[in-house]
Amino acid sequence: MKDIIKKLTEAYGPSGYEATIRQFIRDEIRGYADEIRTDSLGNLIALKRGNGKGKKVMLAAHMDEIGVMVTHIDEKGFCRFAPIGGVFPLTLLGGRVVFGNGVQGVMGMERKNFEMGKTPPLARFFIDVGASDKQACPVKVGDAAGFVRPFEDRGDRLVAKTMDDRIGCAILVETLRQLRRCPHEVYFVFTVQEEATLAGARTSAFGINPDMALAVDVTGTGDTPESNHMAVSLGQGPAIKVMDSGMVAHGGVKELMVRRAEGARLPYQLEVLTRGTTDAMAIQMVREGVPSGCLSVPCRYIHSPSEMVDYNDVQNSVKLLLAILGKPIEL
Repeated sequence: MKDIIKKLTEAYGPSGYEATIRQFIRDEIRGYADEIRTDSLGNLIALKRGNGKGKKVMLAAHMDEIGVMVTHIDEKGFCRFAPIGGVFPLTLLGGRVVFGNGVQGVMGMERKNFEMGKTPPLARFFIDVGASDKQACPVKVGDAAGFVRPFEDRGDRLVAKTMDDRIGCAILVETLRQLRRCPHEVYFVFTVQEEATLAGARTSAFGINPDMALAVDVTGTGDTPESNHMAVSLGQGPAIKVMDSGMVAHGGVKELMVRRAEGARLPYQLEVLTRGTTDAMAIQMVREGVPSGCLSVPCRYIHSPSEMVDYNDVQNSVKLLLAILGKPIEL
């Protein structure tokens, strides 16, 4: 899976600008799904039909990444910006971004009257695209940029700028490729705008109207020096969500995931995330409600240019999804 992970994580695709990612995934899954379509909001939906005796199951992983959008260009050609999703100031200074037209820029910061030791607000930052003045600036107000950082393969540990949530997309692609006999009608949904609005998950779930749904996304860890107390570590298996700041996982879905993991002798962890949520929050509130849960890949340094996951957790996530889908589902 490492080749597809590299291509997915290095590609451009801030929220609302997922076309490149969508086309790449479409090419990767062609021939494995019974039906592939793109809905009006831009979600990519691949259907794998079952034998008609199972549930209608939705799996969701979001294609978009955090980024920035130009709000103003001054007379010297420096760009001010607004965040797209959760952008943290501590990750910015000296970093690089790339716009949809290929132009790269460097993150700079106002130095005047800055108090050392304090975290600067986003308003102090700007993007330097190398322009000599406003007229020579190769981007315009409203242009979106994503961050630039190459994929790094450290054996079991993989590092990239957009593991959130291109690693979930890679897991769904591999699950679809390996899924053979399945009693369920499974919708593999690669959603848009999770980092900004959760709109892709909400609209696609409304159209599909599933009996059960799982988001596949990343979650934080508690295994770095002096980190927050959290019972999730890299390399200890995929995490089964119990609760996050936006939802409480459906009890039946959570227990199903635990049973399948134990039945397949797969390592797993239970996740309680105090900050952040996933597509599952939006899906569970569609129509009269959808029993929803989340399969989470432990990830260090989320929303930074160097997010880290463990390759064994990734592979075991695929195995767990196959174990869940391969048998009848009772909630």
